[in-house]
Amino acid sequence: MPAFLHRLGRLAFRRRRRMLALWLALVAAAVVCMTAFGGTGKLDNTFSIPGSESQRALDRMKTDFPTFSGTSAQIVFTATDGRKVTDPADSARIRAALDAAGSAPQVAKVASPFDAHTISSDGTTAVAQVRYEVPQSALEPNALDELKSAVAGANQQGMRVDVGGSAFGNAPSQSHRSDIIGVGVALVILTLTFGSLLTAGIPVVTALFGVATAIFGALSLTGTVSISSTAQSLALMIGLAVGIDYALFIVSRHRFHLAHGMEPEESAALAVGTAGSAVVFAGLTVVIAMTGLTVVGIPYLTAMGLAAAGAVLIAVLVATTLLPAILGFAGTRLTPGPGSRAMRREQAVGGAGEDAGGATGDSLAGATGENVLSGTDDNVAGGTGKIVASRTGEHVVSRTGEHVVSRTGEHVVSRTGEHVAGAAANAAERWFRLVTRRPLLTLAAVVASLGALAWPAHDMRLALPDNGTAPSSSSQRIAFDRVGEKLGPGFNGPLLVLADTSHSSDPTTAAQRVAATIGALPDVATVGKPVANPATHTALIQVIPDSAPSDPATKTLVNSIRDDRAAILRDTGATVQVTGSTAVSVDVAAKLNSALIPFTAVVIGLSLLLLLLVFRSLVVPLKAAAGFLLSIAATLGAVVGVFQLGHLGSLIGVDTTGPVSSFLPIILLAVLFGLAMDYEVFLVSRMREAYLRTGNPLGAVHSGARHSRRVVTAAALIMTSVFAAFLTSDSTMLKQIAFALAAGVLLDAFVIRMTFVPAVLALTRHAAWWLPKWLERRLPDLDIEGDRLGPVHAVPESVPLTPSTAD
Repeated sequence: MPAFLHRLGRLAFRRRRRMLALWLALVAAAVVCMTAFGGTGKLDNTFSIPGSESQRALDRMKTDFPTFSGTSAQIVFTATDGRKVTDPADSARIRAALDAAGSAPQVAKVASPFDAHTISSDGTTAVAQVRYEVPQSALEPNALDELKSAVAGANQQGMRVDVGGSAFGNAPSQSHRSDIIGVGVALVILTLTFGSLLTAGIPVVTALFGVATAIFGALSLTGTVSISSTAQSLALMIGLAVGIDYALFIVSRHRFHLAHGMEPEESAALAVGTAGSAVVFAGLTVVIAMTGLTVVGIPYLTAMGLAAAGAVLIAVLVATTLLPAILGFAGTRLTPGPGSRAMRREQAVGGAGEDAGGATGDSLAGATGENVLSGTDDNVAGGTGKIVASRTGEHVVSRTGEHVVSRTGEHVVSRTGEHVAGAAANAAERWFRLVTRRPLLTLAAVVASLGALAWPAHDMRLALPDNGTAPSSSSQRIAFDRVGEKLGPGFNGPLLVLADTSHSSDPTTAAQRVAATIGALPDVATVGKPVANPATHTALIQVIPDSAPSDPATKTLVNSIRDDRAAILRDTGATVQVTGSTAVSVDVAAKLNSALIPFTAVVIGLSLLLLLLVFRSLVVPLKAAAGFLLSIAATLGAVVGVFQLGHLGSLIGVDTTGPVSSFLPIILLAVLFGLAMDYEVFLVSRMREAYLRTGNPLGAVHSGARHSRRVVTAAALIMTSVFAAFLTSDSTMLKQIAFALAAGVLLDAFVIRMTFVPAVLALTRHAAWWLPKWLERRLPDLDIEGDRLGPVHAVPESVPLTPSTAD
């Protein structure tokens, strides 16, 4: 693969105009297809599980009870100023509003609160049900707005009207502001990383190409495939994050080569062949994990997984084709200026390779770039006569004008404060030295801290989002709270029981007995009068729980009714099925819970296999799997703490607590697995290279920090910023996903990869890189870093590095 990518990078560099034209044509084609066949107006936010009890009942209701088979809305009338909704003037206004609501688009039936007896005991609140024969996703774009306008006439002095209900649930989230925020923050981080606005802009531009192609392409399919607004936002979020990160890895390697005198064409080809190989590997792991979500069997989740996988795949293609073409247009302009801070950083990382870093203690790079001094003899003279070095024991002293460099052990310092090329210990390397000095203590601290953060996850409650977590100022949230307060929380999520009485001697009596049996169960507030369809011998019974839709007691009630079906059949001859939005939520959560452990096992097994192939080690894969589980557990604990327990929730706009989205744990597993592999490959591969070259395990860990810390840190910060920008979304599900991914990347990159990993490698030393000979002979060599292309770090003679205080 590295050789193929090397040729591909060179071809794209040479044919840069054609490559750019090709990608512009792809984006244009995606836009045209979206306009012709799809668009945001056809997004489908319906939850369904084909084959589940709740879905089978809903499918039958489409023919037996079409009025009840679609979505529904609630109109909540609240009398103020000491008045009651039953007062003649107020009741007349309510009836007039209901007549107007019946004429709103797609409304099938309006149930008056005076007929359904849905009036609060104090007479201040009345709730009318508006029923549609289509699901929420099939409502016309202006249907709900027209309903609000129809009842607005009753919103006068002494009367307040709020419209809510399940028809408003899962409304498309608005994320355009998040895109701008994420891109802006990423551009700032890249500028600080590279010290060049031109270099910083390239990853952003290429990422936008990939995101545009992925999103417009996905939207072009909405006419034939069900794609939710959350799937679109997830694809946008992940596509933008990985697109910038993958380009960052390749551009960073390209700039390193340019700083050491390599020609732009060869530099771009080598960067794509080496860093690009790791990008392809990391990207494919994300694609595999996200595609794996299709096996769960939930269309909503399948669309999310495939949309995100498509965005990542396109990001990989952009990074390996369009990016080298853009590098061709930039030419030598990406080369750091002589004497600039960026040049000093690149020289410090690679000017003298491993020896300059001090892992073996045998050589030292000259501070001016004019001399390289080796201290194996007692006295060594500089080649130009300007530098004289002496080495006694472990001390090397060189003096050039105002620079004095002293090396004791593995530390190199400069008297003027300037970094000595290839020798200065950066902040990340100092951190790595700290965490590897007492590795057992470091591991204990990491496990204890992440364990404490993960603790709340043991009480995690999963459910689908409802209007109780909508923005506090929204009409549906106000209606939800008002209904729960005045009529009881169960009115916000009634259950529908479909009874088949075709085998009963008296269908009407059988339906009444079913209703009476259910009414005697715990946590039942009220049971409605059965609505019969004599033609099909079925009856529909509405059950109002005592508890809220997301309350565990409501789930228990659903299961209790289902568990009693045998007794109901024996006593009445009727078979029953429980459905409705609340039952669908229960079935979705159960389906995802049953799939979570097998999916986790597959992800962990895949990570062990892939890392075994890449690093040819037993310890590294096991360490990576353990770290991955720690970061997942800690992230879920943080999500529970913020969204379920309410800790610090106000900082990100969470004004009410509630259960965690049922989809979040499995999405987090899939996404974080792939992103964690990015950092594992880019960080540990440098450590492995250093170990194979020097045989010094501790020095290899420090070398990995020196070579990778800047790009890994920037990548993690960019990805975290992109995810965090979506916290401004008004969708609770998307807000939870954004928070989980942002927290997960932070924890995995900085606590696991840059603390836990070096501590484990320092503790295991040589054993970290051991693999049984018989197994090594049988494993294919993936050559992720492109070693067969030649020594990656054997760059040409360094560009002279002149000491300068200017950047």
